[in-house]
Amino acid sequence: MLKRGMYTRIKAMLIAACFFPAVLFAQGGSGDGKPGATLLFVLLGVLLAVLLAAFFLSVSVSNLVEKRRGRTADAQKQQLQDYLTNFSSRQIRQLLEIARQKRTGGQKLVTTLVIVFLGSMHSTVLLAQTGGTRTNLFSETGIIITITLILVPILAGIGIMIVKLSAMLRRQRNRQELEEAEQLAAYLATLTDEQALAELAKRKEALDYHLSDTELSGQQVPADNKGLISNVNTRTFLPFVSPKKKALKRPNIDPELSRLILWYMGCAIFWLLFGTTIGEYLGIKFVSPDADHLSWLSFGRLRPVHTNAVFWGWASLGMLGLGHYIVPMVSNTALASIKKGWYALWLINAAVVLGTLCLMAGINNGGGEYREYIWPVMLLFGLGLVLTLINFLQTIARRKTKEIYISNWYIVSAIMFALTITAVAYIPSWQNGLGETIIQGYYMHQGVGMWFMLFTLGIVYYMLPQQLNQPIYSYSLGILAFWTQILFYTLIGTHHFVFSSIPWWLQTVAIVGSMGMVIPVVAGTTNFIMTFKGAWHKVAGSYTLPFFLVGIIFYCTGSLQGTAEAFRSTNLIWHFTDFTVAHSHLTMYGIICFFLWAGMYAVLPRLTGKEAPQVTVGAHFWLALIGLLFYTIPLMIGSTLRGQMWIEGKPFIETVVHMAPYWLWRAIGGSLMWLSHIFFAWNFYKMISRTETVDIKELALQKLEAQTVATIH
Repeated sequence: MLKRGMYTRIKAMLIAACFFPAVLFAQGGSGDGKPGATLLFVLLGVLLAVLLAAFFLSVSVSNLVEKRRGRTADAQKQQLQDYLTNFSSRQIRQLLEIARQKRTGGQKLVTTLVIVFLGSMHSTVLLAQTGGTRTNLFSETGIIITITLILVPILAGIGIMIVKLSAMLRRQRNRQELEEAEQLAAYLATLTDEQALAELAKRKEALDYHLSDTELSGQQVPADNKGLISNVNTRTFLPFVSPKKKALKRPNIDPELSRLILWYMGCAIFWLLFGTTIGEYLGIKFVSPDADHLSWLSFGRLRPVHTNAVFWGWASLGMLGLGHYIVPMVSNTALASIKKGWYALWLINAAVVLGTLCLMAGINNGGGEYREYIWPVMLLFGLGLVLTLINFLQTIARRKTKEIYISNWYIVSAIMFALTITAVAYIPSWQNGLGETIIQGYYMHQGVGMWFMLFTLGIVYYMLPQQLNQPIYSYSLGILAFWTQILFYTLIGTHHFVFSSIPWWLQTVAIVGSMGMVIPVVAGTTNFIMTFKGAWHKVAGSYTLPFFLVGIIFYCTGSLQGTAEAFRSTNLIWHFTDFTVAHSHLTMYGIICFFLWAGMYAVLPRLTGKEAPQVTVGAHFWLALIGLLFYTIPLMIGSTLRGQMWIEGKPFIETVVHMAPYWLWRAIGGSLMWLSHIFFAWNFYKMISRTETVDIKELALQKLEAQTVATIH
């Protein structure tokens, strides 16, 4: 009888013999050896593999027979006793399954060997055909036919051998089972009736025994004071998305303030949908310019409608809504005046409505970007900010804490700067010639950096630590970022007009200020990222923290990209291209919008007691993020190539044709972003809707309490 090590060596030889023909064919394809000798070795390899397979199967069968004959009488008797002692239907099924596996195991081995052999022969033919263009013996049709004719009877013989061996193994197995059945019958016949009945009764009692499920707990009802046993919630389905942590219940705020904040957010979401729908249509017009021929829907009129609606309608109202929550919260006092909040809301909404109608009718300021509203319209917006500033300052003055938290620094300063730059932009004293151009750069960049960015950073300094349930990493870094942003950001407006007729020294000052912006950006990013220290695991279980994290990433990358754009060498390539469009969306959308969404998703459950469906929140997040990447990355690539084409002196129309596919990606990305806003609006609706499920326990307690109060009085 062969040992186990011998089987291992035989298997190794068999595998090697199966791959031996492939090696020979590969060598024959190189043209270095003699074709006739190679063919002979191939045939010998095939025959060797077949002989080894036959030898292995023969040894396996012989060993099975030898092992069967080598059993002793005592061992057989012990085995029969074990049959009787452990007789059960479950064990019989297991034994039959094991026997079935043993039966199919040998067949699988033989089948595997045949497949490997055929695969090796097939691979050799393929390898032999890759030997270049030189004539090879194995590429001759006659040789291939000859090899095929030789292999056909060999493979047929292998198939017949497998069938014969399978039948032999099956007969051997049946013979052994019959012998064991006869031996078991003889053994049972030797037992007395009393013994047989006793054994069978024991088996029946063992098989019929079932636990009562009260062996450990007993018959008494458990004392479950904490509801750990009787109040367990179980899931009857597999969740489609990973469940997120629910918002913690916070102390209720003034219902009037809550209503005011919800109106701010609702109006902001309306302008988001309106403004981005206009933007979606503009993106389509890049691909299909002749979609309409109406003057009110022309690109020149709709583009400022889009930008001003999302600037002054969506982002401004969203920030102010969150500000009305944060300022009294960190001041630990009530908002000074609810009425001022309502007046500011109506004034700003009126400004956006009137401004939109004026722009579509062709009535505009005739100035630069983002100040297309005529001055009476923008005056309404400014009055709304004045009321808000007074309201916030009065609230902070009534604070019950000694210090002014850094969030209020950022928020109040943002409103001050917004009023300042608006007044500077619309005072007509210097609105002529280069003065207007310089003021345009100042206004445009301060609007983004000192109004939107400063305000949203104040939101993050409150909401991010609150969502992580740990303090901001460094208060000092926050103060450093605050003052350096005020110092450098107010200098960089004219970097949009490099190589213009603006004085060279003023352009240089803007470039230096842009370089200085690295300080507040790195300080703020470090502060936010380090606040996650020790709490990174919370990101996976939260639906607000991913929005914060994406906003922080874009805050760093988008701001540093703005610094890179300010240099004269890069300005020479990117200026007047769609690279600036990609950059503006990377910052205003990637930073401002994601921070606003994060804040709203964190605040709304505290105001309404409801949370949005996690599936639609996830859809909103991923559609917005992927859409932004589809929008910005192709535009940046295409614009870089377009700027280089201009430097090379290519015709302008050629660069327009070059940008067509990148504008298509812009439309695709914008469509995904617009779709994400619909999900966001739906989530907002779900969080403010009044449809509620009846909680029987809560309702019963309320009725009982009402009855008790009525009885007492």
